[in-house]
Amino acid sequence: MQVMIFSAGLGTRFKPWTDSHPKALALVNGKSLLQRNIEYLQQYGIKDVVVNVHHFAEQIEEAIEKTKGWGSRVIISNERDQLLETGGGLLKANSLFTPGERFITCNVDILTDLDISKLIAFHIANHALISFGITGRKTSRNLLFNKDYRLIGWINNTTGETKMAMPAEEVKHEKAYSCVVVFEYDIFRLTEEAGFSGKFSLIDVYLKLAPVHLIMGYDHTGDRLVDVGKPESVALAEALFPK
Repeated sequence: MQVMIFSAGLGTRFKPWTDSHPKALALVNGKSLLQRNIEYLQQYGIKDVVVNVHHFAEQIEEAIEKTKGWGSRVIISNERDQLLETGGGLLKANSLFTPGERFITCNVDILTDLDISKLIAFHIANHALISFGITGRKTSRNLLFNKDYRLIGWINNTTGETKMAMPAEEVKHEKAYSCVVVFEYDIFRLTEEAGFSGKFSLIDVYLKLAPVHLIMGYDHTGDRLVDVGKPESVALAEALFPK
């Protein structure tokens, strides 16, 4: 199985480190975020990795070359010309994936011990197009699900902005997105058919496709998870992931 690790972001919340480095190479107990994600995936036998690059791209490429991908086969998806966000970045990398095969994506700045084998089993059992980890942690934005954990909407908890893919009265669960996602390969065709191109978020794709296709949330509340989005979150990450 292949995986794409989204690593191209500017890391504006992670200054001053990102004034001269990519966030993907920020260290947590002596290991970069990118290395930690690659080693996390290796625990499940996943060693075929796509990494997208934009901000200080050459530093990521040099680190991968120097370490021989930390034991994984790593392919670069080059976004130097334009940062494409998660949806656009995935679509650009289409040619790097094996046609017809299911794959995974994750974000380089999320560290978790979510059991990927259980997420995949959940995905297969539900015959879903997309399945992703969710938890009950507090965030500024939540995804909304019906009683069966089918995605039906999104809410910004700060502004109150809500985007519904299906009737609001069906909302039973409000959960935080863990950014570890299982996709069926058909997502590439469906994304293009839905009119997406250039720079866009995967969340918008989910909401567009949700009325017709099964997009499911796998609740893994209780697992370790930290969003290493700001310098002050490194201390928490180091406490949760000491090795």
